[in-house]
Amino acid sequence: MKILHSVISFLLQVISKLLLALIRLWSTFSWSPPGPDPPRDPLLLIPASVLAERIRRGEVKSSVVVQSFISRIREVNPALNALVCDRFDDALREARAVDDLVSSRTEDEATLKDKYPLLGVPLTVKEAFALEGMPQSSGLLSRCSLRSVNDAAVVLQLKRAGAIPLGVTNCSELCMWYESSNKVYGRTRNPYNTQHIVGGSSGGEGCILASGGSVIGVGSDIGGSIRMPAFFNGIFGHKPTPGIVPNEGQFPNAHGYRTELLCTGPMCRYAVDLPVVLKVMAGKNVEKLSLDQEVSLHNLKFFYMKNDGGCMFVSPMDEELVQAQRRVVTHLETEFGVSVQPISIYNMRYSFQIWSAAMSSGASKEESFTHLMSNGKRWWPSFELLKWMIGLSPHTIPALGLTLTENLANLNTQGNAKMIQKAKNLKDELNSLLGNDGILLYPSHPKIAPKHHEPIAMPFNFAYTAIFNVLGLPVTQCPLGLSKAGLPLGIQIVSSQYNDHLTLALAQHLEKAFGGWKPPGSD
Repeated sequence: MKILHSVISFLLQVISKLLLALIRLWSTFSWSPPGPDPPRDPLLLIPASVLAERIRRGEVKSSVVVQSFISRIREVNPALNALVCDRFDDALREARAVDDLVSSRTEDEATLKDKYPLLGVPLTVKEAFALEGMPQSSGLLSRCSLRSVNDAAVVLQLKRAGAIPLGVTNCSELCMWYESSNKVYGRTRNPYNTQHIVGGSSGGEGCILASGGSVIGVGSDIGGSIRMPAFFNGIFGHKPTPGIVPNEGQFPNAHGYRTELLCTGPMCRYAVDLPVVLKVMAGKNVEKLSLDQEVSLHNLKFFYMKNDGGCMFVSPMDEELVQAQRRVVTHLETEFGVSVQPISIYNMRYSFQIWSAAMSSGASKEESFTHLMSNGKRWWPSFELLKWMIGLSPHTIPALGLTLTENLANLNTQGNAKMIQKAKNLKDELNSLLGNDGILLYPSHPKIAPKHHEPIAMPFNFAYTAIFNVLGLPVTQCPLGLSKAGLPLGIQIVSSQYNDHLTLALAQHLEKAFGGWKPPGSD
């Protein structure tokens, strides 16, 4: 059995390297526009919570703030293709209404803060969420003419808190790939180097935030779709404890077992904004968390894993990411006098298989991605793959690969059952390890932002984020500066269920220690 495992591993590595070499050879002939310069307008460099405070006090007008972000989007979006549909005129009108409210002085500042914690602050939304008047195709050509007639639950809560949506951002087809590209809007490019990916599926959201075109955003995460874009774009993203933030109003939504995997959460340039936005998103469910509880980092238990333990499906870790994690460990031990314990959890090497089994568990035919892509019509993935080869398919190759993988996974019911049991064992092991005062530092991804198309040669690398969807644990993605090539570094901060406040507190500390978001184009 070990010999067979070794042979399969060797063949997978050879195929991956050959495919990667071909993609890189092809990419040498591809042109990408230059990335944006750093934002110069000081209003673009202020956390959302501070902006809201200054707007409520009348120190700055919301209309001026919104116009600054609109101007920045118009400056960067032609090269990045992050925002795919705007509502700038409506946003300016809403901003002027905020200015009128503040100048009328009918309510004092404390009342305004209580009712509108995000008053007048610009917001962007992943296109997979319903935003009244905006498209909601999720990258499917069959939905490209659809316009939302109302707001998704989380969008409505943010609007009621005073936030002003500027538009919707690009995602991968059907929100199930870690490069944001589709046949409706095309490909989104990384602001730090436009030859590189922004991640997916909330990639447009991560990109527009990192480039200074927005300050807070809405993302969703069923396998890392908040955390991978946050990592590749050098911003903060939080996957909450499941069931805290409502998922209603996004497409595709989750049903059955998948409801335990899908999470809606905040994406922000500044860590201080994460708990503020999460409170608004969660609504009444915020009572299940302890976001206002003061956290003493000195009294926490810290653990770290260098990698997943050696899964044959996943790429080895980039050395710069290993060193970035080591710097965090050293900092925590020096700053707080704690011992950050290295751990090795064997079942983490099965992360991809566990996630794949969980996605297949109990899913009906109507919930399958094959059914969603075909819009309920008779449809054969293998035939669509042949059409793609001659340029006639309306779908991307990753989406087609997803449907083929899904069909294969559904045939392996016995293997899926074993992986579901592994997931239960792993969940018990991690919950026992972390308790209510433990934090795990875990790599965000084995590779620093790859170039466009390269994920096709390493399709299972998202396992580093996906495993925590299955385990139902809250995770905060935290930036850790830039690599030698000027691309973002980062790490995942994990705690046990309902202890989101621990990961958010550490993210805010690490932002101060390591600098947080670095503007693209800066030295």
